[in-house]
Amino acid sequence: MLDLWGLKMKELSKRLSSKQSCKLTCKKVLDTIDSPSDLSNLDNESLNRLATELRDEIVKVVSLNGGHLASSLGSVEITIALHRVFGNLQDKIVWDVGHQAYAHKLLTGRKGRFSTIRQLGGLSGFPSRSESRYDAFGTGHAGTSISAALGMAVVRDLNKQTYNVVAVIGDGSIGAGMSFEAINHAGQIGKKIIIVLNDNGMSISPSVGAIAKILNQVRTDARYESAKKTARKAIIHIPFGDKAWILSKRLKSGMESVIVPNAFWNQLGFTYLGPINGHNIKEMEAAFTRARDSEIGPTIVHVLTDKGKGHPAAENDAVKYHGISPLGVPKPRNVSYSQIFGQSVSQLMRENQKIVAISAAMIEGTGLSQTALEFPGRVFDVGICEQHAVTFAAGLASSGMIPIVAIYSTFLQRAYDQIIHDVCIQNLPVIFAIDRAGIVGEDGVTHQGPFDISFLRCLPNMAIGSPCNENELGQLLYSAIGYNQPFALRYPRGSGLGIELDPTWHEIAVGKGEIVKQGNDITLLAIGPIVNSAIDAATMLAKEGLDCAVVNARFAKPLDSELILNQAARTGNLLTIEENALCCGFGSSVLELLSLHPECNVKVKTCGLPDHFIEHGPVDQLRSMLRLDAEGIASSVVTLFPELCTQISLNKLEEKL
Repeated sequence: MLDLWGLKMKELSKRLSSKQSCKLTCKKVLDTIDSPSDLSNLDNESLNRLATELRDEIVKVVSLNGGHLASSLGSVEITIALHRVFGNLQDKIVWDVGHQAYAHKLLTGRKGRFSTIRQLGGLSGFPSRSESRYDAFGTGHAGTSISAALGMAVVRDLNKQTYNVVAVIGDGSIGAGMSFEAINHAGQIGKKIIIVLNDNGMSISPSVGAIAKILNQVRTDARYESAKKTARKAIIHIPFGDKAWILSKRLKSGMESVIVPNAFWNQLGFTYLGPINGHNIKEMEAAFTRARDSEIGPTIVHVLTDKGKGHPAAENDAVKYHGISPLGVPKPRNVSYSQIFGQSVSQLMRENQKIVAISAAMIEGTGLSQTALEFPGRVFDVGICEQHAVTFAAGLASSGMIPIVAIYSTFLQRAYDQIIHDVCIQNLPVIFAIDRAGIVGEDGVTHQGPFDISFLRCLPNMAIGSPCNENELGQLLYSAIGYNQPFALRYPRGSGLGIELDPTWHEIAVGKGEIVKQGNDITLLAIGPIVNSAIDAATMLAKEGLDCAVVNARFAKPLDSELILNQAARTGNLLTIEENALCCGFGSSVLELLSLHPECNVKVKTCGLPDHFIEHGPVDQLRSMLRLDAEGIASSVVTLFPELCTQISLNKLEEKL
């Protein structure tokens, strides 16, 4: 009886032990990671489980919040291997762009806040020095990592320190002009930095350019895989020892000399390691360790990855899943400004053989994908090379073509010297289609577009137009074709108003606005789609007895001086409204105009973006916070022109009496 009881207790003990073991086994590996140091004791099975869990978490959160999906999925194993080898706060990892850094955020103490990514007040969608000590450098624009890493390496050596500096860059970004400049300098001064080339054959769209072709040969050449298999079989069947080691080295050397652009990097002063399977953590750890322990100067570790790894839809269409919108958010019923732009360019190209279009790795984003299919010889994707895009356009314009350069506002900043020197000084008819102007939302501080009016308005020969709706976008683009001078056309991210497009072209005189609502008490002088918010604000204020005129200024340069001066004289009160920085913006240009006319007795206030960088968050929330929606504009009128409200109150009192 006692023996039977003892057996039952032993069996129960085994079951409890088994359940406890199951609980331990079933516990998420990610739950045990609070910092990179927690990765050091994980075995292969746990590391692979961690990679799966990271992907699951990224897919879950990005599906809810939107964000950059495919890039981060492809770089999960790279991130784990990097933090296993360079996982202390002394070593510095610099991410290029930062699209691929979501796993990095999860492994560096931010998993508890990861659900807030790209939300107002939450984590940034990009690396940020103010967010974590593990973010060695804030990024958001491509091609910056090698320059920044080299600067850190120089400081390290000047201070006689020994930490490692790693730049993680994609095959699209390494073709950027700034990357070439940094590589050239790094090879010259010979500082020890490690460049991890994450080669997935993509930037946002497939990578373009000669460097991309060279790298793609490595990805697709059957001899590389064949040589690897041969080497593996040879080492397995030959006894371990000096002969096996020499043979494996010879095989690897022979393989690289045939396929890999080894000589290219060696001539630049770099040690080349690779190509390496970017989804094999142990292989990458070995390469990173070798680079870390090397006493030689700069090293490049060439890693091959699959963009969108682990998510079938993202693997099959990495362009579509580069960045996604949140699930459950209804798709806009109206087409986007980018789509209207692309449709307009296609129609104009059919009518005018001289028109060409240029994009800097943003064919999809700027709405030119269908245009490129229809006119493959007249649409150029120059890669992440905005400076080249602008001067290339200047060369085309100087030879009789009409180039349209489609670049996001935030990226056009990178080509400022070329806009001044190569376009404006020579007064060449280059049209700048500035997408994502103003507030863009969740991509945040590095991608907002609040400065283009300010930095272009001061340039001689430049005209700056901004449509109030999608139909006016097409008409302004048509008008720019015949202007024969530099012309900047700025328009926002997102869908239009659903305005029916005019089937015929109508030229809009450059520098001419229009009165869209008459009024006697105050003039709301707006530019761009915010004109529509001004109309709504005027409707709200009318209910309170305030009679507002609304003007669609259309042009920040040249101004419609006659219209503005007439309205100033008519109402005596003027509020300028823009989704651009107030400093040097549209409102400033109106103040400059009025300063030349002291006889014009008018009270003027300006409404726009404040003198600080705009953080990430939903566009509607940001506009509300910045008082750039209809309610905010109406509130600004009441606050900035209190005497108008006082007069309304007095009039109402008189009526009652």
